[in-house]
Amino acid sequence: MYKAFQYLLLLLLLVSGSTFAGSQIEEPLSNSVKAMMQRSISDKAAPRLIFATPEEGQAWLNEMSKRLEKRIPNAAYREDVLRTVHYEATRAGLDPQMVLGLIQVESGFKKYAVSSVGARGFMQIMPFWVKSIGDKDHNLFQLRTNLRYGCTILRHYLDIERGDLYRALGRYNGSLGRPQYPNLVLGAWRKHWHYTPQFGAGAIKVTENTQSTSESTLKTAQN
Repeated sequence: MYKAFQYLLLLLLLVSGSTFAGSQIEEPLSNSVKAMMQRSISDKAAPRLIFATPEEGQAWLNEMSKRLEKRIPNAAYREDVLRTVHYEATRAGLDPQMVLGLIQVESGFKKYAVSSVGARGFMQIMPFWVKSIGDKDHNLFQLRTNLRYGCTILRHYLDIERGDLYRALGRYNGSLGRPQYPNLVLGAWRKHWHYTPQFGAGAIKVTENTQSTSESTLKTAQN
């Protein structure tokens, strides 16, 4: 019965185009953690696809672009979003497919989305993070800035939870201990963004531990 309710909730979310944005909770950061997150946020390298070969990267981009077309009709901007998602997720040790699922649930890929508690942009970043680890000039509605913050924050929560993605997602949404949000993200990942590389396993270069955690979590969601 409970699984049926979860499935119905996900179906309503996907059909209606509504979102399930929450809010990260402001907590004290140790100096070492703050410094590490600040270094991540300050990265200025140009976003790029990180694959073993250009052909693998292009195959991924083509497939994801088809899936995202209804939400972002402009092809050039759509590919920019996908390249940035892949780059920022991969450099944070996250599965890009999972991050796409998170964005779908958080904002529905709406760049200027603002939640009732003030979370902003694609990944619904709370403004206190700019003061905590960023720069006052950072614009959370700017594509790359938003994705960089979001991936850095989720990586931080994943480290706190020792690789437990389910609990890390709960922290990200400010709903730790409640199953609805993690189930929605994992459901969107499984139903809309799961991807098997055409050129063999491991085409997307993420860390082995993160890849293992992601695959294990996705399999759990599928059961």
